Amino acid sequence: MTDILPSGSTIGILGGGQLGRMLAMAAARLGYKTHVYEPGAAPAADVAHAWTQAGYDDLDALRGFAEACDVITFEFENIPADALDVLSGTTPLYPDRRALEVSQDRMIEKSFLRDLGLETAPFSAVTSDIRADLKQSGVPAILKTRRFGYDGKGQARVMQMDEAEAALASLNGAPAIAEGFVNFSAEISVIAARGKDGSVAAYDPGENVHVDGILSTTTLPAQIPASLRTDAVLIASRILNALDYVGVMGVELFVTPNGLVVNEIAPRVHNSGHWTQAGCAVDQFEQHIRAITGWPLGDGSRHANVVMENLIGEGVDLAPSLAAEPGVQVHLYGKAETRAGRKMGHINRVTGAA
Repeated sequence: MTDILPSGSTIGILGGGQLGRMLAMAAARLGYKTHVYEPGAAPAADVAHAWTQAGYDDLDALRGFAEACDVITFEFENIPADALDVLSGTTPLYPDRRALEVSQDRMIEKSFLRDLGLETAPFSAVTSDIRADLKQSGVPAILKTRRFGYDGKGQARVMQMDEAEAALASLNGAPAIAEGFVNFSAEISVIAARGKDGSVAAYDPGENVHVDGILSTTTLPAQIPASLRTDAVLIASRILNALDYVGVMGVELFVTPNGLVVNEIAPRVHNSGHWTQAGCAVDQFEQHIRAITGWPLGDGSRHANVVMENLIGEGVDLAPSLAAEPGVQVHLYGKAETRAGRKMGHINRVTGAA
């Protein structure tokens, strides 16, 4: 078995949002301290041992942070390359830099998936000749910034060719990719983990529903045939092994008449995996901590049917009444300001035994 990071060691977490907060709580259960690095407000710091509040361009702060940690992980992908160089030169970083490089740029990500032989939406890099680009991807299409953008941000739809220039202009000159529409009946996601020893464990696929580009619910079990559940897990495993990955990854897929199409990957714990907190003995956050510290992975077996629902904006005000319902588990993120479209918490509603 791979050497296990000793109890009392410090795990560095890049990013101080809700994912970092839940990683810190999982780490504490396994006897670890956590040190959060976050330039702005940091709900994760409320439950961490230490917090460095500094920018990703502050190389001295990054060096000090790396020296204070025994291993480093992250809760979001958009970490500058210079910062990664400083951190990984001092302290082990999991997942490693290659996983970040693939996921940070949608064009690189799509090309990586295609080269693995996996199905993706038709795509094309956006150039100065947007109409020629759209002839490659097909119309209708979605223009997406190659970097950054989440929860529907950094995107513009092109339903017909004469909308192309206006859609491109709305991205304000950011490098972009055009993705053709996929005829899908459902979106599912698989949360899977790979350990330092190469072992892989995957959770059951969940079925996702988005509202205004933001994940609203994830339902387990997904209403898909058993063969597609198997295919989804095999696809996730293939991606993890190709990247020599260590940690938890979220893989989003479209269910189509011809099988599964990979939408995107997220090299971190994922919103659509929150259901594991109520549905599994080892949730995605503990699984990630296990992976990066050398512990054996949990098997990911599901003991309950669960619906995860995000509490977005003022929806968080419903938390006390939701907590009164049988089978409901409430998770609030401790964010100081409630804003429209902002994830303030989530609930896991257990709907029966698996």
